[in-house]
Amino acid sequence: MPQMNKGGKFIFGKSVIQPDGAVQIPAQAIQEYQITTEGRVYLFTGSKVTGGFCVTRKGLLEPSKLGHILTENPDLLHYTAAPGVFLRYKGRSYCWTTITNDGKIALSKNMMDFLELAPGNALLSIRSSDIAFTMGVKGPLLEKAQNYEGEIPIF
Repeated sequence: MPQMNKGGKFIFGKSVIQPDGAVQIPAQAIQEYQITTEGRVYLFTGSKVTGGFCVTRKGLLEPSKLGHILTENPDLLHYTAAPGVFLRYKGRSYCWTTITNDGKIALSKNMMDFLELAPGNALLSIRSSDIAFTMGVKGPLLEKAQNYEGEIPIF
């Protein structure tokens, strides 16, 4: 797992959005966040700089200082909102979707349109916090990754 610069963010790898919208989460992110254990994940919009989306699960989000996102949005908390439909809350948008045991999520055309993503985009998987990781699509960190001389695994 490379670190782009001293003291910088750790990178798990790059995940390319497949023509059918499938995205393979890097193995180290799966393990570190135990992201497949619940069979469902929450996606939320990334920063303006990095774009893409962040990934977490109920067991990480609910007990955290950001747990109010779920308690104030019971359709997310109880998975009663339609999967892949983003709900706006305090400046970001959130949805839930399923994740396979081997760490694949599927982005529908509507999800990709909402996130301004497309098949073929390479998402840089970045350790963000102990609650979520980011699948970023643009910005300075992605530019650094393109010029990185070491190996960044591709999924």
